[in-house]
Amino acid sequence: MTSTTLANPSAARVAQRGNVWGRRFLIAAAWLIFTLFLLLPLYVVVNEALKQGLGTFFTSILEPDALSALKLTLIAVGISVPLNVVFGVAAAWCVSKYDFKGKSLLVTLIDLPFSVSPVIAGLIYVLMFGAQGWFGPWLQDHDIQIVFAVPGIVLATIFVTVPFVARELIPLMQEQGTQEEEAARLLGANGWQMFWHVTLPNIKWGLIYGVVLCTARAMGEFGAVSVVSGHIRGMTNTLPLHVEILYNEYNHVAAFSVASLLLALAIFILLLKQWSESRINRLKASAAEE
Repeated sequence: MTSTTLANPSAARVAQRGNVWGRRFLIAAAWLIFTLFLLLPLYVVVNEALKQGLGTFFTSILEPDALSALKLTLIAVGISVPLNVVFGVAAAWCVSKYDFKGKSLLVTLIDLPFSVSPVIAGLIYVLMFGAQGWFGPWLQDHDIQIVFAVPGIVLATIFVTVPFVARELIPLMQEQGTQEEEAARLLGANGWQMFWHVTLPNIKWGLIYGVVLCTARAMGEFGAVSVVSGHIRGMTNTLPLHVEILYNEYNHVAAFSVASLLLALAIFILLLKQWSESRINRLKASAAEE
């Protein structure tokens, strides 16, 4: 605040009133955008799903193809997330604890799925493992099917979710430094002991946050999975693909019913994300106070 404003109380009041109105405008704009782009679509999904009553809703989500899509989605999540946890922790450990040639290249490659379209990633897998792909003849000779089968869906899901755990842990572990691990080493701890008793307790909430983000991305993946799945109903359709098929068949109530199942899973993941994020912020605040 300038000396002119201090000398002129009326000018100070005008400036304060302007700040209040500006703040109110920004808050109102934020709520308007939140309502239009989040709450309204959620309302539409739930309303359309329940348009013909609970009986039709439960029939749609308990239909065999829908249950198969849910099962395949959970399989893809159950395989891709643990593998990305292992990779993310290992990559974050290497990047934050050691200096080596190619370190910047490794960080760049971790971010690659953020810059490559998921559809392109799916096409790459088709070119590699499809019938006319690089490894297609060998796979056919050994009766191994990757594309248009569960392995291709899992590979595509792993690719698009690779960065989430690593990118959450790398800055956290870099901020923590290596002092505690070095102290544990001096006290005679081996690598596994340092990880389980020193590193893991320090990164557990960041790890949980990364796992939550990775799970949410894996459940909602459409582009890469759409390319490698073949859209075989009851076999290679995940929940997002099943919703698309139902909608294209003008079976809107069933489509929105299955979409509401995805919505419920997403809300559960969001609550986990908020919980883990609050724990991380609390830990950072306590560390700053110390």
